[in-house]
Amino acid sequence: MPINEPSPNRPRIERLWQRDLPAQLLPAWVGLAAAAGFYRVGVSARHLYWRMMKRQAPVLTVSVGNLTVGGTGKTPFTLFLARRLQSRGLRVGIVSRGYGRTQSETRAELVADGGSLKVSPEEAGDEPAMMAKMFTGPIAVARRRIDAIELLSKLGPLDAAILDDGFQHERLSRDVDLLLVSNERGFGNGWMLPAGPMREPIRAVTRADAIVVMDSGTGASAIQPSQMKKLTACKVFHASVRPRALLLVIENGVWRETPLGLAGRRVLAVCGLADPTAFYSMLRELDADLIGVFEYPDHHAYTNADWQAMVNAMRDTDMVITTEKDLIKLERFPFPRDSLYALRLEVTMDDADTRALDELILGRMKTAATAADAQQKK
Repeated sequence: MPINEPSPNRPRIERLWQRDLPAQLLPAWVGLAAAAGFYRVGVSARHLYWRMMKRQAPVLTVSVGNLTVGGTGKTPFTLFLARRLQSRGLRVGIVSRGYGRTQSETRAELVADGGSLKVSPEEAGDEPAMMAKMFTGPIAVARRRIDAIELLSKLGPLDAAILDDGFQHERLSRDVDLLLVSNERGFGNGWMLPAGPMREPIRAVTRADAIVVMDSGTGASAIQPSQMKKLTACKVFHASVRPRALLLVIENGVWRETPLGLAGRRVLAVCGLADPTAFYSMLRELDADLIGVFEYPDHHAYTNADWQAMVNAMRDTDMVITTEKDLIKLERFPFPRDSLYALRLEVTMDDADTRALDELILGRMKTAATAADAQQKK
């Protein structure tokens, strides 16, 4: 059965990541804080190792990543950036680890090219497969991103590769490092895993060439003034991610956009996200009547039992709304006609920030080309 209020299925450990933790939870958190100290040492040692051993890709490499676990809009921003660079006449590919995909014997897998999906979502991972629906350039997945870039380079001329969730992938040198920060989530309690949501200490922002503050419009800013001061040591851009349309699956797996007409509609929300809070907030801001929620772990592999439970719960609803990365896995199930939709998100930036971002990336491309020419003349 669906739950009426979201999030009881969230990992219990996240309840200990509150800034103002109740006294009765402090003993449990103290143990996590000790473990976070060991994690921090391991992260530092890893950083030092890969700083000495990192590899250089044969094309301009732009990384899009974050410092915390959970969503900050990395994949929508990666798509925004890839299409933006395409519009400037660049030949762009997207590279991902393909989290949650089935293991392959090959070092790198071509997921899509020309907007055509070459492998199943299970083999690609949900996010790369979803991006293939919206991006006409090549997409590849690999544990080592350099393998994926080399695969894309063999397909034809390539000007730039964008790494989706690449900030911690330090074994690969990058020309531009973009660090995304959620305006609504900020850095949580500021502690590293498992005592908090941080993958790295906040001082790691100094590795970034620019910070992009992502605003989903679902709440007040959670970024503390002291934290914002550290961010402003870098270039800071601002971007918004908002619902643009609903997606409906039509024949042969084609997705069609329809207007955002959710006001007063009885909605069953389905998602497998690290932090679905913004998803639910967006549905409510669109005046949907959220009847129930099916909430699963991030990158969940949906089963026939999951589908049957959703269909049983649909009797008192008008439609099922999910996310794009969940739709790529749910579309294979026989939902009633015109009942399964996804919320399509769109990233926007103001003109000044967009121009500054273009100048940063194209400037690094020009610098790299000049250095390559000078090396050839030696």
